[in-house]
Amino acid sequence: MTQYLFIYKAPTSQVPSTPEEQQAAMAAWGAWMDKVGPNVVDAGNPVGTSWTVNAHGAKLGGNTPPVMGYSILEAASIEEACKLAEGNPMLESGEIEVTPIVPIEM
Repeated sequence: MTQYLFIYKAPTSQVPSTPEEQQAAMAAWGAWMDKVGPNVVDAGNPVGTSWTVNAHGAKLGGNTPPVMGYSILEAASIEEACKLAEGNPMLESGEIEVTPIVPIEM
């Protein structure tokens, strides 16, 4: 099975702000995690404000919409991995970039 990186992107205005919104969001994430269960390799975490680094240095906020977090799941194909994203709470306000993790040998 291949591992896939789920990169969660959404406007920062979509972050739950009240305790009730946060509780509802956590319940929705829990329900999705239960649904995809054994495919979850790493449930992931939210991430902080990003900076983009290039040959000219670093600058704040290089992503639009910004990366909000990640998860790692296993699936037999990219199509199956994308199907696992169905019902993910991030899809209510943002998008999920799904990409295979390509192991390299050193």
